[in-house]
Amino acid sequence: MKKSLLYLCALICSMGLFTACNNDDDDVFPVDEELVGVYKGTLDIVVNETPIANQLPKNVTISKAGDNQIKMELKDFTFAGMNIGTITIERCDLKRSGDVYSFAGSQTLTLLAPIGTCPVTVKGIIGKGSLQMDIDVDVQSLGQSVQVAYSGEKLSGNENAEAKIITFAIDNAFVLEQPTINEEQGTITFKVNEAATADELGAMIPIFAISDKATVTPASGVAQDFSGGKVVTYTVVAENGTVKEYVASISGNMSILKYSFEEWGEAGKNNNKYLTPLPTTELASSNVGVETLASFGFKGGFPVLQDTDAKEGGFAVKLVTLYTQGAGFGLAPVVTAGSLFTGAFILNAGDKLASTKFGIPYKKKPVRFKGWYKYTAGTPFYNGSKDAIIDKIDECSIAAILYKVNADNEFLTGHDINTSDKIVAKAVLQDGTAKADYTEFNIPFTFVEGKTYEAGAKYKMAIVCSSSKEGDK
Repeated sequence: MKKSLLYLCALICSMGLFTACNNDDDDVFPVDEELVGVYKGTLDIVVNETPIANQLPKNVTISKAGDNQIKMELKDFTFAGMNIGTITIERCDLKRSGDVYSFAGSQTLTLLAPIGTCPVTVKGIIGKGSLQMDIDVDVQSLGQSVQVAYSGEKLSGNENAEAKIITFAIDNAFVLEQPTINEEQGTITFKVNEAATADELGAMIPIFAISDKATVTPASGVAQDFSGGKVVTYTVVAENGTVKEYVASISGNMSILKYSFEEWGEAGKNNNKYLTPLPTTELASSNVGVETLASFGFKGGFPVLQDTDAKEGGFAVKLVTLYTQGAGFGLAPVVTAGSLFTGAFILNAGDKLASTKFGIPYKKKPVRFKGWYKYTAGTPFYNGSKDAIIDKIDECSIAAILYKVNADNEFLTGHDINTSDKIVAKAVLQDGTAKADYTEFNIPFTFVEGKTYEAGAKYKMAIVCSSSKEGDK
């Protein structure tokens, strides 16, 4: 059947010069004034009473061939993925039929084997700004009967010719990289979480915008099935009938490292217990250091807290910079910033910056670092000691850093997390100033000049959040 249809396409689109309908009158019709122009419409194709194409958008051009004759062109006819070319009827005689004009013709086409000779008839009505045309083809060698119906409306010539999808997005947690439109190739691709199921991929809802006064099928906001490698073809038709197709598909899967801060556990000893976000095998905080200060009598609380003022879900992490001057018999700095990070906190009283062991094993190439935050700067700003107060406003710090290691027990610390030559890529929040409401960050990873991701190499991912950007100083 597929082979038959392929030959049939060639048959439909190979129509040449039709026998003009007889017209003994010498009438002069207003062809230029009323009929000539471009008609925007659609094609329906039926084979042996079975529809195989419906509402296929296409323009037909009508030009003058004589005082009572027209020329019809169906330009660049694409059907079933094949560009057949242009169908032209050089001359078709007109007959007045009330306030419109009818035309009819017939021709026997001889095509390549196995199709052979096929009788073809055409008839139509044109006028009052519309065109309807029926083409019947009898494919005797294949025992098939084909009907092609066209209906269109005449354009004024001032219509918008642009047929584009301008923006395209899918608001779904499993979409990890939003769709990218390739205008030249006519593709729309996006990446999803590798954990997404077929049911989840089968109910994606794209939201998009198109050119002014254009139409599109299927419409924006309609759920589509992208599971199992399926693609969705969007057909955009401009106001003037220009057609542009876009094929949307999933281009790949991605993994996601996510911390929602919904699960908490108890940590600390004796009377110095506190809540800490889980899992503790991946997340650490400056609470460990302040617990030691508390054991020496510090009563200022902990810098990393559970909070119900969350963007979504039940909880968020609240980081607070504490005044700790003199605590722990002088061991503490003037301020201790609330910090949360991937890795471990192992107290080193002699080298406090070495206490932070940043990073956990990470085996894939990172693409983006996303989340939500809000921030209020504390006052005053201490520059290293309680007496060195300067005129400066504090900022927060949020960053994700990928670095290369040779062994699992290798870490970057507070000394070199920002300067080490082991760093391969970074995603750093640039605006750490005050934000009264939750603000989204969505930062692409930028690779250090001269460095790339090497499959099979050992890496660690350090996500570091601090309530004071210069808290390590």
